[in-house]
Amino acid sequence: MASTAAGKQRIPKVAKVKNKAPAEVQITAEQLLREAKERELELLPPPPKQKITDKEELNDYKLRKRKAFEDNIRKNRTIISNWIKYAQWEESLTEVQRARSIYERALDVDHRNVTLWLKYAEMEMKSRQVNHARNIWDRAITILPRVNQFWYKYTYMEETLGNVAGCRQAFERWMEWEPEEQAWHSYINFELRYKEVDKARSIYERFVMVHPEVKNWIKYARFEEKHGYIAHSRKVFERAAEFFGEEHIDENLFVAFARFEETQKEFERVRVIYKYALDRIPKQQAQELFKNYTMFEKKFGDRRGIEDVIVNKRRFQYEEEVKANPHNYDAWFDYLRLVESDADPDTVREVYERAIANVPPIREKRHWRRYIYLWINYALYEELEAMDVDRTRQVYEACLDLIPHKKFTFAKIWLLSSQFEIRQKNLQRARKIMGTAIGKCPKNKLLKGYIELELQLREFDRCRKLYEKYLEFGPENCTTWIKFAELETILGDVDRARAIFELAISQPRLDMPEVLWKSYIDFEIEQEEFGNTRNLYKRLLQRTQHVKVWISYAKFELSLEGEERVRKSRQIFEEANKSLRSCQEKEERLMLLESWRDFEAQFGSDACRERVAKLLPEKVKKRRKLTAEDGSDAGWEEYYDYIFPEDAANQPNLKLLAMAKMWKKQQQRTAEEPDVPENAPMAAEAASGDVPEESNVTQDENTYDDRDDSSSSSSSSSSSSEQEEDEDKNKEKSVSQDDHR
Repeated sequence: MASTAAGKQRIPKVAKVKNKAPAEVQITAEQLLREAKERELELLPPPPKQKITDKEELNDYKLRKRKAFEDNIRKNRTIISNWIKYAQWEESLTEVQRARSIYERALDVDHRNVTLWLKYAEMEMKSRQVNHARNIWDRAITILPRVNQFWYKYTYMEETLGNVAGCRQAFERWMEWEPEEQAWHSYINFELRYKEVDKARSIYERFVMVHPEVKNWIKYARFEEKHGYIAHSRKVFERAAEFFGEEHIDENLFVAFARFEETQKEFERVRVIYKYALDRIPKQQAQELFKNYTMFEKKFGDRRGIEDVIVNKRRFQYEEEVKANPHNYDAWFDYLRLVESDADPDTVREVYERAIANVPPIREKRHWRRYIYLWINYALYEELEAMDVDRTRQVYEACLDLIPHKKFTFAKIWLLSSQFEIRQKNLQRARKIMGTAIGKCPKNKLLKGYIELELQLREFDRCRKLYEKYLEFGPENCTTWIKFAELETILGDVDRARAIFELAISQPRLDMPEVLWKSYIDFEIEQEEFGNTRNLYKRLLQRTQHVKVWISYAKFELSLEGEERVRKSRQIFEEANKSLRSCQEKEERLMLLESWRDFEAQFGSDACRERVAKLLPEKVKKRRKLTAEDGSDAGWEEYYDYIFPEDAANQPNLKLLAMAKMWKKQQQRTAEEPDVPENAPMAAEAASGDVPEESNVTQDENTYDDRDDSSSSSSSSSSSSEQEEDEDKNKEKSVSQDDHR
């Protein structure tokens, strides 16, 4: 019946969630955990304290605890923490035998567990069971000899018990396994605590062989020094230097060795040690060595020693730079400068040979410009410092053979080589060198240098031949023509110089024709051939109408002595003014008129000054429209223009525009003051055209009324654009329509 009743019992229905939308306030798992922590929901109340009052109750408690421990161990034998807790509990009850049994059972399960051995041995030591503890440590170091903690605790226990021999025996067993460095130091410190220096030395001997590192050798040497064995310490350093050799050499060893010798006042030995190390240690690894060497020399060395240290340090730095980039010629220059200042010739030559061996890989002159100076400095060193003439000649010849003259050359090398031969009084060889240079690669600098050489030797016939060769090579070079003519003038052959000038100006192409013509004119003036000078000016004006030529011509006429000089000069100014009317460059025309005005101010009458003043232009500011490259509008630009009176007379539109402008202003004034009758006559005059012409009217509607006299202006100007001319025509039409009205 009960089962039937249970079967008929209804299972409560699970409430269905109708609204499955997320709640407005979301609760995270972190928040739930935080609230549980705050409310202490998971904290269980502590078990009630139990007081044991009799032995039976104690035995019952022990039985229950042991059963619980045994159950835990039986569940999982490999969890060593359960064994340790069990043993420690038995130990707390002073049941040492039971605890020892538990540890032994645990060691059967896992005999390689370090914590288990440590707890077992500590229990025996706490119980003052020395033999048991010694037995456990012995078993532990036998099974796990690489666990240093066993050895440390074992030796500490033996030393604490005063068993020095047993402790030494444990250390010896430990050292057979060649442990880490700290173990050796512990053994050494143990022997030193009992004043066994000889035994400590023997331990150090074995130690540096097992751990052959520089710091261990240094510690060994300092140990000997500390105990007063100076000779032994020096011998240790020497053995260390031999032991590591040159392949595994270390700067720290030599720094320590030098400091040791420094404390012993052996300064020469210190210097030898530093130099020995610097010669063998790579430069990038010897920074600390350099630093200590410099400090040593500053403290105990003389000036020469300090300079040697600094020079050596810089030399090593340069060595590293040129080794990193052999084509860094600037580093080579600095290195060579340093070596030349303090080195023997053989060393300098060796560095020079290493430097010039780094030939630029690309045959382009820009890559060779710095390199070629290595050869030049090499040759100059051999000639001036080493005084070796034959070697200097070999350097020049090797350099000239190396340069690819078909692609490019260096005139400086050819010239220096020939000048060297002249200093050796070997003129024939010097000329041969220059002739070879001109034949292989004729250059302006080479030809100039050869000509200067022959001029210094006063070989004028050779100079003439060289100038002829030079002009065949470059007939457009005006400087060469001028120098050739000057040479003939110095030699007194005026006709020949004049012929050279005539030949020069007849050349179809010249690089600086204005300089050539000026030199020709100056030559004729020096010869006081004023007729020829006048003819030259006329011939030059047939080729060019430059304003400076006209001004120079006028000044030339003015510089001559005679009654007609002023009239001729004024006549030249008038001709120039007529010639420059058609010139588009208005600044040149203005320059001429200003020069003419200055001339008349000094030599002319009032009428002449007034006449020239009327010719001066007016300065006008204008605007013109700018157009970009793509044809779009780029805005407006202001510029200055000059209006000459002679040009204004040929443009009748100016007066009409002035009248139109005045009429427009009058109309504006009338509109502003309609009740004033005095403006009517002025308006009538403007309409009838009886308005005086003003000087501040231009052809552009955007022109400003700020004309200045041309004497105070020197800015650029240009002609009006076509758009401005169209606007002027539109203005004229509007003015004519207004007049008609």
